[in-house]
Amino acid sequence: MTASAQQQARRQQRIEELCAASLRAITGHADLHYRGQRLHQGERRLPTHAPHLRIDPAQDDFADCRAVADGMAMRLLHSDMALHRQHCPDDPIERLVFELLEQLRVETRVPDDMPGMADNLLQRFERWSRDFYRSGLTEGSIGLLLYTVAQMCWSRLHARPVLEETEDYIESTRFSLVRELGTALQGLRRQRHDQDAYAEHALAIAAIVGKRVRAERAQTEDDDDAADHEEAATGAFALLLDFDDSDGDDAGIAAAATGRSKVFEDSASTYRVFTTRFDREVNAGSLVRRALLREYRERLDQATAEQSINIPRLARRLGSILWEPRQDGWAFGEEEGRIDGRRLAQLVSSPTERRLFYREQLKLGTDCAVSLLIDCSGSMKHHIVPVTMMAESLIRALEMIGAGTELLGFTTGAWNGGRAYKEWMRSGRPREPGRLNEVCHMVFKDAERSWRRARTDIAALLKADLFREGIDGEAVDWACERLLARPENRRILIVISDGCPADSATNLTNDTYYLDNHLKEVVARRTREGQVEVLGLGVGLDLSPFYRRCLATDMSEALDTHLFDEIVELIGGRHRR
Repeated sequence: MTASAQQQARRQQRIEELCAASLRAITGHADLHYRGQRLHQGERRLPTHAPHLRIDPAQDDFADCRAVADGMAMRLLHSDMALHRQHCPDDPIERLVFELLEQLRVETRVPDDMPGMADNLLQRFERWSRDFYRSGLTEGSIGLLLYTVAQMCWSRLHARPVLEETEDYIESTRFSLVRELGTALQGLRRQRHDQDAYAEHALAIAAIVGKRVRAERAQTEDDDDAADHEEAATGAFALLLDFDDSDGDDAGIAAAATGRSKVFEDSASTYRVFTTRFDREVNAGSLVRRALLREYRERLDQATAEQSINIPRLARRLGSILWEPRQDGWAFGEEEGRIDGRRLAQLVSSPTERRLFYREQLKLGTDCAVSLLIDCSGSMKHHIVPVTMMAESLIRALEMIGAGTELLGFTTGAWNGGRAYKEWMRSGRPREPGRLNEVCHMVFKDAERSWRRARTDIAALLKADLFREGIDGEAVDWACERLLARPENRRILIVISDGCPADSATNLTNDTYYLDNHLKEVVARRTREGQVEVLGLGVGLDLSPFYRRCLATDMSEALDTHLFDEIVELIGGRHRR
């Protein structure tokens, strides 16, 4: 991953944060946020229903991104989802047209006092129209039909002329459609404020277009080249309507690939564990010989010295977001505050005396515990030196401002299920056993020990054979429970990972996304409870499919000031809320 890829990912995160803020302000829905480059409301992903609202944030400018946010805001405000699903046709082509027409309807509802929003949506539709035309997708009859219908409906709803660049090109197709679509087009404009009545006309248009597309496909079945071209046009149009559940992808830092687990859903989102007999929680330092630990410590110290990380500056930045006023006794002899009864006699002897008051004295301090949870799966060992240096720098800075800190890790006791898998085999291999491996939770530094006393044990992170497979959901739950046992009022868990949960035995005996879905459930539950703030720090990966607040980082580069500034902003709540 290059530095430019990381800059591109950071730019996209900032754009998504701004667009999400705009959406929350317009709609009043506080739970709207972007995750994995897709808009979510709470834990539910909101599909983007129209081709002109599907963009590439890495390539398109901010105006396009803002137009998408405006379009989705209008959809949330002015479209009844239950009523829409009730009317939505089953045929894919008809559904495609129906979804587009509903989006065009809500875009006519832009308030008169928001001309900027109307202009954003107008420019976005015109830009999409030009791009679709110039891509050559209108050269086939089906592509031309779909494009013409989109132009006609948009023109009638907004009382604007069709795109001038393509007006002559679509004229003959437009003329052939007028007789069939005329009445329904008039109804669209007339009923645009009544979703139920509008749907009747939208369904009529969708049915006509669906019938024409099926007829065109029947004619081109024998012509392979023509059929391929028509399929490409329809596919390009339909793909943009977001009928599938696939997640977006970033050209620079990829988003974690995840999906739905049928096994997890069929069990009513109840996570199962085949056996806990072989699970363990260990002090990581006990897993490595002391001589080897000292050698690892020397390597870490040398690498850290080469980075020249400014710990005091990082401590000041963290203090600016974590410090809060705390009582530090009382100040007496003040000229304002509460009356001090012991000094009232002075008022008799000296009527001009004003220093008769006392007030609370405050000082800045932290009432916060921060736990760093490192994914010790096999792929992470390639990044572990910079990850460890980063974690140690954060711990040292946090200790300087008085925050409690822990450094934890998670892995498995064996590859491919280990003793748990063998026990499952002896038990007759029952179906869908749930988690099927030996969990190993490691404590590199607990909250009672300072970094200076724990620094040798922290070096155990460099031992390569500790890195096996990763069961993230249980580890997050474990780390949260440790934080809840702390007396501090604010508790923050930062999960550092470079991938999705992965355990081969569990995936093979359940399904691919079983552990993914459990991690999502755990993070969502802990977020709802509000007792622990769970943050994700992706190592070369966007973890937003799992964590609402996350940051993608590039550990192949030096640990610079900008990286730590972004981590501080993440802790302060500036990323993907």
